Amino acid sequence: MSENQVVITSTDVKLIADQYGDPADTPIVFLHGGGQTRHSWGRSARELAGDGWSTITVDLRGHGDSDWSPTGDYGLNRFADDVVKIVEYLGRPPVLVGASLGGNSSLAALGRHPDLALGLVLVDVSPFLQPGGTARIRDFMSDRAAEGFADLDEAADAVARYQPHRDRPKNHDGLRKNLRLRNGRWYWHWDPAFLANASDQAVQRDPLIDPASLGAAASGLRLPTLLVRGGESDVLSIDDSARFLEVVPHAEFASVAGAHHMVAGDDNAVFEVVLGDFLRRRIRSRLDLFRAAQTR
Repeated sequence: MSENQVVITSTDVKLIADQYGDPADTPIVFLHGGGQTRHSWGRSARELAGDGWSTITVDLRGHGDSDWSPTGDYGLNRFADDVVKIVEYLGRPPVLVGASLGGNSSLAALGRHPDLALGLVLVDVSPFLQPGGTARIRDFMSDRAAEGFADLDEAADAVARYQPHRDRPKNHDGLRKNLRLRNGRWYWHWDPAFLANASDQAVQRDPLIDPASLGAAASGLRLPTLLVRGGESDVLSIDDSARFLEVVPHAEFASVAGAHHMVAGDDNAVFEVVLGDFLRRRIRSRLDLFRAAQTR
């Protein structure tokens, strides 16, 4: 375990996280999307820690180094429970930054606990999404999930087919963090039961995307909120974004031109500028005013 790694105990699993910066500073929690790990936020977390924030990146249940659910429970409510436990571990409200699954998990948690966070940043996700885009993600995650890959080059080929807009990496160090070596073959890092939970074929719906309950949670948001869309996303459309902004009229919106669903990975530099600006204007300035009022 590295010196910045921490363990957070949730209801039925232990979650592995990396913490950066001074724990006394205002916390930011980064939550990845389905099929990703905490490492997808590493650069952003380190950059913001250097700017005076306390940042923590978490492997969601069934992903990365966190425990797999002992009962195969990967419903949205269970992920929301984990978000609450992460905040309890911190001991004070953070800013929640969630991509895809991490964003909807945060939104679901806020639906039950409106004062859970100081702010919310949703990255290419909302209660309203394009089924074709979400199906493409599931197809990628299902590809070779059972049989694995003979080597890292074979896994890199699969990623390149899924993300043809990105250059195929020559160095496999980043990819290695998303795979596990078992019996001479490389397997994706997520629990196969997560995929089984991600689609209810009987009623043709994705239980991790619940427009009714998530829409209700969004309508109750009163905290500073930012929706970030990848300009080329096939998951969150312009119309989906407009619908969210109608439900949450105080929310801000930013589009990262050229980025697809994995916004931070496609253009991390622009994403960091957008996120940093929001945090300074809407969170830090608000806290500064509050502290100044307390000293009067």
